This record gives sequence, C-alpha cells and structure tokens, in this order.
Amino acid sequence: MAQESGGGFGRRSLLRGAAAGSAALALPALSCAAPAQARSGRPSADWGVQVGDVTTSSGLVWVRSDRPARMVVQTAATESFRRARSWPGPVLGPDSDFTGVTSLHGLPSGEQVHYRVLLADPDDPRRTGEPVSGTFRTAPTGRRADLRFHWSGDLAGQGWGINPDRGGYRIYEDMRRRNPDFFLCSGDNIYADNPIPERVTLPDGRIWRNVTTEEKSKVAETLAEFRGAFRYNLLDDNLRRFNAQVPTITQWDDHEVHNNWYPGQLLDDDRYTEKRTDVLSARSLRAFGEYFPIRTLRPDRGGRVYRKVSHGPLLDVFVLDMRRYRNANSPGRQTDDPQGILGAEQLRWLKRELSRSRAVWKVIASDMPLGLVVPDGKTNFEAVAQGDPGTPLGRELQLAELLRHIKHDRVTGTVWLTTDVHYTAAQHYAPERAAFKDFEPFWEFVSGPLNAGGFQALKLDGTFGPEQPFIKAPDRANTSPAESPQYFGEVDIDGGSGELTVRLRQEGGQVLFSKVLQPGRVGQ
Repeated sequence: MAQESGGGFGRRSLLRGAAAGSAALALPALSCAAPAQARSGRPSADWGVQVGDVTTSSGLVWVRSDRPARMVVQTAATESFRRARSWPGPVLGPDSDFTGVTSLHGLPSGEQVHYRVLLADPDDPRRTGEPVSGTFRTAPTGRRADLRFHWSGDLAGQGWGINPDRGGYRIYEDMRRRNPDFFLCSGDNIYADNPIPERVTLPDGRIWRNVTTEEKSKVAETLAEFRGAFRYNLLDDNLRRFNAQVPTITQWDDHEVHNNWYPGQLLDDDRYTEKRTDVLSARSLRAFGEYFPIRTLRPDRGGRVYRKVSHGPLLDVFVLDMRRYRNANSPGRQTDDPQGILGAEQLRWLKRELSRSRAVWKVIASDMPLGLVVPDGKTNFEAVAQGDPGTPLGRELQLAELLRHIKHDRVTGTVWLTTDVHYTAAQHYAPERAAFKDFEPFWEFVSGPLNAGGFQALKLDGTFGPEQPFIKAPDRANTSPAESPQYFGEVDIDGGSGELTVRLRQEGGQVLFSKVLQPGRVGQ
C-alpha cells in the first residue's frame, strides 16, 4: 500500500534514507533555553522539520531556529537535490518563537518530494547552518493510487513524558515504518495542565523516568510556557524522525489549554494565577499555530483550526474544532441548543462542505467521540452524549441536525475518526437501534493515546443507536505506557476498488480490529 512513487522512490529506500538521516536529527546537546541566549555562530535547526496540510500540489514546511535566521526551502525530485528549486521563506525571530512556515505550491501531484531547510544569517546570507532534510508525498490527482494514513492523539499526558529507558515515544517509529501518506493528530498534542515530573513510581515498584524541562515543571500559563510545552515533544528522536518523513494534519482539544475547558470559563484550580480560559486559550492557540504548519491558522486565513484538507479524489478530511465554539459544559438536557459543541457557523460550514465534496471518502476528524458519555464532574458532560438514551437533547441536537443533513443531501462515504478517551474502540451507529431515526448508519473509530495514561471504558449513549463490536481498555485509571499499550489507527483506501479498510493497532504494530467499508454509500 502506497509503496512506490515517481522517481523510483520506494518504501525500502525511504527507510534506508530515514535511518541514515537520523544522526542529523539527534539532539545530544539540545537546550530548551530561549534562542536569544543561544551561542554565537551559524543558525541551527535542531528541532527538526515538519510538513503539514499537504494537497495534490501544495504543502507547508515548518522549522525552528536557535536564533534570528532567514528560512529557505529547497525541493527536488531526488535525494541528490539535482535541479533543486528554492523557496524563500520568512525571517524567523522572537515574535514567532523563532519558528516559521514556508508555503510550497505548484508541486507535481502523486510524487515524492525531497526538501531541505536552510537557515541563513539575516545580515549575511552566505552564513548558513547545516541543512535539515525531509520528504513527503503529494496527493494524487487520479483515483487509481492507493492511500494510507494514520490517526491518534494524546501525547505526554498525566505526567508520562519522554522516558529514555523505553526509547522515548516509540509509537512514532512504529507508524513511520508503515510509511503513511500523512498522520492525522486528533488533539491533545500537549498537556498544558499536566507537569512532567522527573520520576514516577509505578504500582509494581518500577521507576518511570522522564526527560524534563523548566517549562514543563508547572502548568502552562504564559505564552513562553505554552511554547515550551509544544517544544517539549520535539526533544524526542522518534517524533522528529517521524516529522521529517510523514506530513501531518493537526487539530486541538482541551489539554492544549486545560482539562475540559470551554470559552468563558473561570478555572477552579489553585495551580493557576491566570484563571480565565479565554486568556489561556488565546496564548495556547498562538503557540499551537507557531509549532504546527496549519494553513488556516495563518493571519490572512482567519485563524481557524477547523478546515477541509483535500487529499485527491479519494479523500477529503474535515477537521473539526469542538473546543473554541462550544457552549458551557452542562447536564445537556436543553431542548434547544443552536450553539452546541461546534457553534452555528462551523456547523453551517461542515454541512456545506460535505455537500460540495466529490471525494469518494469524507473523513470527519472529531476531537471528541459522539456516543461515549464523557463526564465533567458529577452533573455536567464534556462531549456530545449525556447518558440519556432518549431523543436528542443538548449538544446531541447539533449532531442530529448534521446526520439528518447527510442522509437527506445524499452525502456518501462519511467516516468518523476520534481519540480523547485513552483507549481504542469501534462503534457502529444505526437508526433501527436508535431513539433518533432520521439518519443513515455510520462508523466511528476511536484510537489513542500516543503516550499518555490509559483509562477505563466509558458508557455508550443510546440516542443514535451505537453498538461496540470492539473495545480494548485498561481496568483502572491512568495506567502508564509501561503497563498499558498505546494505540494508533490506520486507514487504507484501495485505488482500484475504492474500499476503505480501518485497522486499530497497538504499539508494536499488532492489529486488534479491522473493518472494510464499501464506497458510494450514504452513511455507511
């Protein structure tokens, strides 16, 4: 699946090249100190490179410098960089925490693109640092090419950070070796509200050791602390190697700010001096946009996380934001709820873009599950479901409106992918089992965490008729990655038949569950 591309560049040579390049990505002396205090010399890109929101002809290249620098990207069809094309980028400075993005356009479709980032002294362009290289595949314009992508979420949660005794974030190496076309990160990229301690004693007496930094020694409140939280994950060799090979589509959820936050909330948390989530979320969103290449977060694109990323005729990915536009968490028993979890404008956008999409498959990337009852305290609820199996109430009203639209507008090939709950499951929704019946059957698949605590399974809400043919979850709360497997999902789309296969995998690559879906159906 997705093994060969133009220019004779196949999976085997890709893995050889990534292994050879890993030494260049190693950070033996990487510091989390502010770049303004960095040693004198040439600019350095020790934090690696990333590519995001890749389409048939475009992509965004990200880098971070250790000091002010001019970003230049070179692209070529081969690793030799013969006949390379240069793309001038921005000057990286303190206003963006020395990060920057260069937009590539007019790329050949369905091809492997090799790129390298050069950082030059802004006052002397001849003084450049060592180039940092990466590669990615553009989406094909034809329907015959196979497609593979992975999804998961929840990284460095509950105090389980980069453990050098385990080899760090090993799950990224498992995914990299499977050579996906891209990775969908479904939120909780950081745990801004979870400090990383130096060590944790496990129930069996073993010691979990963490790589630590000053910024991750407390909850994130200032912009510098949020930036440090995003930077923390890039200390991991596996993640930087993965980023250099696999493009990302990234969304966010609550732990980029605080557990279960919503707009207008005032935190009841003694660890915080700044208790206004609106202030904290604005700082986090700025850092989020600095540390991930996301087209719609550019200032000229409206500063949105929600967006559609088209990956050729086989696939459109609809990235939702269930955090910035929601109403307050509540018991969820309202009989009228136009704001819901998406907000009215995002819901209109989603309905409109689903109807316009001509892709065979329409993946709805949801940062929260639909039918799982996620509590927030004793009486309130965090996600869509609220435990009442009857007719839709509260945020369920928005979901009912969307599902009704998908049915009546004959939108084919919708699949929901999510994470958030720290276990893996497959959930099928059908009107014959449901209290609300005006929709077509569909699947929702749950994966994660990438590197965080595992948690017990949640109850299903019967409003939309879910059943759960597969689930794997620990039997107690906050099991460490040393005790409970970490999970990622894999989606393969066959270019010939159009069939979509979902596999739920655990760390090490073992397949736990598989489901094949047929194209051209309303719902599924």
